[in-house]
Amino acid sequence: MNKKIMLINPIHTSEYDKDFIYQLNKYKNNETKVKVVSFQDNVGPTHLEYNCYESVVIPKLLKTVKKAEEDGYDAAIIGCFYDPALRACREIVENMVITAPAESAMHIATTLGDNFSIIVGRRKWIPEMSDNVLKYGFDKKLASFKPLGLGVHDFQTNPEVTKQKIREAATEAIEKDLADSIILGCTVEFGFFADLQADLGIPVIDASLAPFKYAEFLIDLKNKLNWSHCKKIGYESPPIQEVSEFNLF
Repeated sequence: MNKKIMLINPIHTSEYDKDFIYQLNKYKNNETKVKVVSFQDNVGPTHLEYNCYESVVIPKLLKTVKKAEEDGYDAAIIGCFYDPALRACREIVENMVITAPAESAMHIATTLGDNFSIIVGRRKWIPEMSDNVLKYGFDKKLASFKPLGLGVHDFQTNPEVTKQKIREAATEAIEKDLADSIILGCTVEFGFFADLQADLGIPVIDASLAPFKYAEFLIDLKNKLNWSHCKKIGYESPPIQEVSEFNLF
C-alpha cells in the first residue's frame, strides 16, 4: 500500500527543501511518496530559533496540516526540533499521522540505547528543548545538551567544519556524560549522521529522518493494526461546528 508523507518545513524559505527531498527519497520505503513544503506566500521567519518566531508560524502550520489531510496524505511531519504545535496538529486532523523531530528522535534513541545527548546549535535553544524532554517523559534518559555555537543557517555553510564540531561535542558527550546515543538537535543538521555514526560507534539520530521513518512506522500501525492517535481525550478534535463558526484552518 502506498504511503503519502508531507514534510512541512515551517519557515519562510525553500533553501533546504531540495536537500530534504533528496534525503527522504534516499531512505524511504519503496511504496512511500514524499513531498516537502515550506512557506512562500508572505514574509516571515526563515528560522525558528526564537519562541516568538515559532508562535508566528503556527497558524500557517495548522492550515498546511489540515490541507495535507484533505489532499489525502497519510502523514505530516513538523520539520522543526522544537516540535511546534504538535498537540494542536494532532487535534485538528481526523485520521492522519503527525510526527515531529524531537519526540520521534527521543523514542528511537531510547530504544537503541539507554540514554542520549542532544547536539544543538546555540545555548538559546536548550530551555525550550529541555521543556520538551520533560514533557515527553525522557528527562531521566537525557545525558546532556551540547551547544556548538552555530545558528540554523550556519550548519550547512561549511559542512566539514560543522561535522568536526559535532564530532568533538559528541565525543565529549560519550566520554564525559556517558551518552550511548546522539541526537542531532536541528533538522538542518542533515547529511552528517552516517559518517559520525561510523566514527563514534554509537547510534546518531538525524532529526529529519527520525520523524520520517517514525511516520512510515505509524502509518503501518494504523493500516495493519488500526493503532492511531487517540481522539478521546488529549488529542480530541474541536467540534466541527465551532471550527466552522470561527472560520479556522
